[in-house]
Amino acid sequence: MNAPSPLKAGIFVLAGAIMISFAAIFARLTEMPPTTSGFYRMVFGCLAFAGLLLIRPEMREGLRDNWSGSFLIGALFAADIWFWHRAIEYIGPGLSTLMANLQVFVLTAVGVIWMRERVGWRFASGLALAMGGLWLLFGRDWANLPPDYRLGVVLGVLTALAYAFYLLALRGFQIRHSHIRPEARLLQSTLCCGLVLGAANLLEGNDFVIPTWQAFWSLVGLGVACQMLGWLLITRGMPFLPAALVGLLLLIQPSSSIVWDMILFGLRLEPWQIVGIVLALIGIYLGMRSAARRRVGP
Repeated sequence: MNAPSPLKAGIFVLAGAIMISFAAIFARLTEMPPTTSGFYRMVFGCLAFAGLLLIRPEMREGLRDNWSGSFLIGALFAADIWFWHRAIEYIGPGLSTLMANLQVFVLTAVGVIWMRERVGWRFASGLALAMGGLWLLFGRDWANLPPDYRLGVVLGVLTALAYAFYLLALRGFQIRHSHIRPEARLLQSTLCCGLVLGAANLLEGNDFVIPTWQAFWSLVGLGVACQMLGWLLITRGMPFLPAALVGLLLLIQPSSSIVWDMILFGLRLEPWQIVGIVLALIGIYLGMRSAARRRVGP
């Protein structure tokens, strides 16, 4: 496949980020139990990936290999989905998506602790801004927040942790088994994630009924647009763009989720909370830049 032009690559990443920004919105629109909607996200995602691999045989390379690694990846992604879909219920699609993007700081912390990586001013500044932003959003009035809202914030932090370890596992197994095409790996891990969420749904006593057509099409959007197309577009465009631009474009995801939350679900923010969101987004961007700088060298 020929390399896309910088403009086309930028459009790919931008379109992918916008698609993924609807994930929390679709999950909320299903009006289904969090684990059930997560399970069907994987079902429709599997069907989409399977269709892609059916029409593009070259993407099946390695599909039979390293299923044990993909099960671990899928289990970590299931934890991410389990925490995140519950956070959406308590603090809304926009703020839960913002919390999930704090995974960049977890990834850097793992690098510092386990791999003795050094961090520079970008990471330190980004972490300080993000923490300051979160304090304005949640900490400033923490004692007066409803218990469910506080639980949602905790679940958002757990989402970021699970998401970070999912990304670490995905990257690690792809490095060790580089012959496996990313599309094949994503089909494997999506299927494994669906199995874990399906088992969890049974243990929680939920059924698998899709109650309305709105729920059905929201689940299709989750599986096809968010689980497959969005990430495929991002991974197609990322290698051909400067890291600074990629980080900026990826901020469209949490930013757009907050906008959709305000438009569709009436999210209302105080002025200091808006400042907190801006600070957190700037902090996440600096964290992304720091991570990209460590990958490509000084």
